Amino acid sequence: MSETLVINEIYLSLQGESTFAELPCIFIRLTACNLRCSYCDTAYAFTEGGKKSLAEVLAEVRRVAEAFQSSKFQVPSSKLPLVELTGGEPLLQKNVLPLMKQLCDDGFTVLLETSGAHDISPVDPRVRRIMDLKCPSSGEVERNRWENIAHLKATDEIKFVMGTEEDYAWAKQKISEHNLAAICPLLFSWVHPLLPEQQDKSLKRVPGGLTPISREKLVERIIADALPVRFQVQMHKIIWPPEQRGV
Repeated sequence: MSETLVINEIYLSLQGESTFAELPCIFIRLTACNLRCSYCDTAYAFTEGGKKSLAEVLAEVRRVAEAFQSSKFQVPSSKLPLVELTGGEPLLQKNVLPLMKQLCDDGFTVLLETSGAHDISPVDPRVRRIMDLKCPSSGEVERNRWENIAHLKATDEIKFVMGTEEDYAWAKQKISEHNLAAICPLLFSWVHPLLPEQQDKSLKRVPGGLTPISREKLVERIIADALPVRFQVQMHKIIWPPEQRGV
């Protein structure tokens, strides 16, 4: 394989979000993103990274996974560790497509974290696509590619990252408008607005006039409205310091 990718980091940790939360997972973080969401906590992946061939990436993943696959505790059907492509925005790099295909061929359960601003249809159907729908507080709500909904399968997931009352109302409206609960699992991921010293200067600012929502209030609203969604927080930020990388 002569194709290359620009990789920010590859590491083994626990999956912190989605229906696969708390399971061992190898993360492949790709460099570059064309969105600048207000709450982004991985702005370092916008530019930091180095070029690796697909063969090098695959070799690193196989090396990291070897301990699990040779473990006496491993159950063949469990397919652990998971492998997640994240970023940045993985779909900005065309060679992520053959990489995901090969990882699926190797027998890994492959997850793709994507912003929802790019066409997901070319992605190998075996990949579990975790697609964002950007809420108003992101500053990028106009970038949602609604055509992607038609390409989602029951094994995919839709994630709403929300930190305001307006985000919640917007997400509830879109769930109803597009009948999203009938398509795939829905994730409500609570986010606390970044402090000024935490926010990269390139990020969008939260639009004015929005009302912050607490975790408690968000959960209460979900229950009161009987929404068929999974509430989640970023588990790695509870286990490790929020600013720690490689976890």
